[in-house]
Amino acid sequence: MTTDKLVLPAPPRSGSDFSRLTRRVSDAGLLDRRPGYYAVRATVVTTLFAGGWVAFALLGDSWWQLLVAAFQAFLFGQIALLSHDLAHRQVFRTRRPSELAGRLAGNLAIGMSYGWWMDKHTRHHANPNHEELDPDVEPDILVWSQRQARESRGLPRFVGRHQAALFFPLLTLEGLNLHWSGIRAVLRPGLRNRGLEAVLLGTHFAVYLSALFLVLPPGMALLFLVVHQGLWGVYMGSIFAPNHKGMPTLTGRPELDFLRKQVLTSRNVRGGPVLDVLLGGLNHQIEHHLFPHMPSVHLRRAQPVVEQYCAELDIPYLRTGLFDSYRQTLTHLHAAGAPLRERP
Repeated sequence: MTTDKLVLPAPPRSGSDFSRLTRRVSDAGLLDRRPGYYAVRATVVTTLFAGGWVAFALLGDSWWQLLVAAFQAFLFGQIALLSHDLAHRQVFRTRRPSELAGRLAGNLAIGMSYGWWMDKHTRHHANPNHEELDPDVEPDILVWSQRQARESRGLPRFVGRHQAALFFPLLTLEGLNLHWSGIRAVLRPGLRNRGLEAVLLGTHFAVYLSALFLVLPPGMALLFLVVHQGLWGVYMGSIFAPNHKGMPTLTGRPELDFLRKQVLTSRNVRGGPVLDVLLGGLNHQIEHHLFPHMPSVHLRRAQPVVEQYCAELDIPYLRTGLFDSYRQTLTHLHAAGAPLRERP
């Protein structure tokens, strides 16, 4: 296990530290569902999403369409966040309505496979920042540790030399990567309800591309596509990057209980209600990882409870500003790529 110079706290006392924290959170009513909140949130997001496409149709061949592209990039991110909450069953108690709503939001509305993403995200939650078990820190394009850098081949080895400088430019491709990952998932056997996911994804791409090239001339349609998908990718990366990147990574079989594994590998981002909306509550990443079923609107209230409890147990609890979280992420990426910059 690597801990990036982090001194781990003493092993837990007899009994479960996490169960005691759960009782505190549950007694405060923070695990209760909030159907009214999600009904309002879904209505607002859906109305804005539909309104954006109405504006797109009315504007026609106009440079103002680039503002519509930016607006829809934001709405794609907000729909992805709703799909995230549905996958964690924060909205509905049972699986069937959660999956149905998640596929409508993910596959149909924004062209991202709900089933593929749910499988990937579930594995991430089970072992956050574990280099062998967390798909979010696999050395795909970027390397997340010096060990990965030394073992890298091909594109990660080339990109890893300067990955800190390339991180945000590469995020412009994240939207296309999410689409392509969904397409690959439905082309391979093993995905639950693969046929339904394929139909919904195909419908999304057919309607989306038809709308662009029927309403706009080819050059403007391509420009709208580039701006929309690029900004969506940057927005998605900016939501998820501050949460774990730059935090300690684990290898092998870590001797950590659930509470410490989740807290020590996660980072919270300070901010007010506006930041909660922009990041979908995931700026309270520690609380989300400890209680993934907790409605996102309750995460802010749970934060001081969890922080105080961690202080009682002498467990390091990291909370920083948004821009400092990006600084820490880029600093970590630069350090991880150091072996690739060494002269032979």
